[in-house]
Amino acid sequence: MQTYSVVGGGGVRLNVVETGNPSGQAILLIHGFSGSRLVWMKQLESDLPNDFRLVAMDIRGHGLSDKPRDAYGDARLWADDIQAVIGTLGLDQPILSGWSYGGVIIADYVRVHGEERIGGLHLVGACTKLGDPLMRFAGPQFGAVVPGMFSNDVEVMIDTLPRFLRLLVNTELSPTDLSFFLGICAMVPPYVRQGLFSRTVDNDDLLPTIRKPVLITHGEADIVLLPEMAQHHAAKMPHAQLSWFLNAGHTPHWEDPQRFNIALREFAERVAASRGALAT
Repeated sequence: MQTYSVVGGGGVRLNVVETGNPSGQAILLIHGFSGSRLVWMKQLESDLPNDFRLVAMDIRGHGLSDKPRDAYGDARLWADDIQAVIGTLGLDQPILSGWSYGGVIIADYVRVHGEERIGGLHLVGACTKLGDPLMRFAGPQFGAVVPGMFSNDVEVMIDTLPRFLRLLVNTELSPTDLSFFLGICAMVPPYVRQGLFSRTVDNDDLLPTIRKPVLITHGEADIVLLPEMAQHHAAKMPHAQLSWFLNAGHTPHWEDPQRFNIALREFAERVAASRGALAT
């Protein structure tokens, strides 16, 4: 696995990793709120790299990427981060696969830079709204726990992070997985978390204009972003394929990786074939 330092929007340095077939269809994996590239380990360490070029980034403020203050409210910065990864690594028509908040980042990219340089979009338990427009699609338990994620009080954080993580899955996290995700969350400063939710965003005007292939993947048991969010996306993009994960919550890529990877493989093959670029 190769590691890169990419200069994104406003000069922020982004940590990016790559693995897989350099001639295969590129897939850029974009994690969500309080995550990191590590949430995609069940894809990066699967059989997908045999055929596809997998790239995973730590979004600004997360993982090993820079964590500036006051650099999270501008759609262009987020869009330029994605553009920088595509350009620096020379990704050819990548699929943008965004989990949770990653859907907002994908929408930022398309709004600012258009669809010309990408091959398709994959929304994984994703939102494309923030602030008041998001409220009817967010589960009440998630809304109740989020304020504690912004606290600088250590005791509040110790209480809040495990409660937040337990909302992400339909079944209880194993002690090993809980420790793994706690470590990822703990790397994100509270001011970054608050910055991500300082925006009010509604992309309902943008979604119907998207013409590239779209796959929507959502857990039927998701209590963070309710299934109505996926249904809303499908209604706004009638050409999209909607894939439900019956026993999964907010993390279908982690909870049911075998089926998730098959679905992603089929979508990537379809995108590559439509471009005449199927990996050999």
